Amino acid sequence: MEAELVTLIGTGATTMVGLMATDAWEGVKQQVVRLLTRGRETGTVVAQLDESRDSLIAVAGTTYEETLAADLTAALRLQLRRLLEQEPGAAEELRRLVDGFAPTVPSPSPGTVHNSITGGTQRGPVIQGHTFTNLRIGALGDTSADRID
Repeated sequence: MEAELVTLIGTGATTMVGLMATDAWEGVKQQVVRLLTRGRETGTVVAQLDESRDSLIAVAGTTYEETLAADLTAALRLQLRRLLEQEPGAAEELRRLVDGFAPTVPSPSPGTVHNSITGGTQRGPVIQGHTFTNLRIGALGDTSADRID
């Protein structure tokens, strides 16, 4: 599958899941159903989308929200991949849907990191990150023998 289509599938799935948790969902839901069913029976798809949305709204604001959104996005990405493999013409419909709604889905800019520290008062340095080398923590001029480098 072409890289452009892979990107479109990923953006499409992310956009759809992002819209599920908004008031805009009811306006876009029929377009998503039409895309996913391509003229076949819609009942099962509508039920699955409604269940996914209900689950996403139920966990909004909890620590599970991000995990569920990632799982829903992965499942939808797989469904879109299968659709485009079977019906390549559906790519244009997916592209129109993404172009029409992607700007309304809030997404962090690349490189943005948000860290939260919970669980009480922190009385010392807190370090969060991926990789640290040659890290030294201490006050300027600190020469205490029990310092950890």
